[in-house]
Amino acid sequence: MATTDVETVGSGADKAKLAGSVALLVLGFVGFYLLSAQGALAQWAVLLVALAAAVAVFAVSEPGKRLQAYGRDSWKEVKKVVWPTRREATQMTAYVFAFVFVMALFLWLTDKTLEWVLYDLVLGWR
Repeated sequence: MATTDVETVGSGADKAKLAGSVALLVLGFVGFYLLSAQGALAQWAVLLVALAAAVAVFAVSEPGKRLQAYGRDSWKEVKKVVWPTRREATQMTAYVFAFVFVMALFLWLTDKTLEWVLYDLVLGWR
């Protein structure tokens, strides 16, 4: 039987932080809709403040810290990528277009040849 690694929130404090983060998000959306009479500025201010607070609470939780570490590691890996020069990218694009054109021509010729063999020679419909 294969085992699956499922990460769960371990401590009660982390569960409380995640619940608080979700609660702040919900309160932000509720506040946004309840303040519709106050104007768009008040609505968006409440929503953005609640969103920022939810992100801050999530960031100090263990899953938030793991997400930040994952982001840092991903950024380090992106920096290691050797990107092609403009000339190399242009050449590879031209190769792809040429290959697609040759394949399209080959498939068209194959289709027309099979059409000629089947309809003209075998069935005599034309």
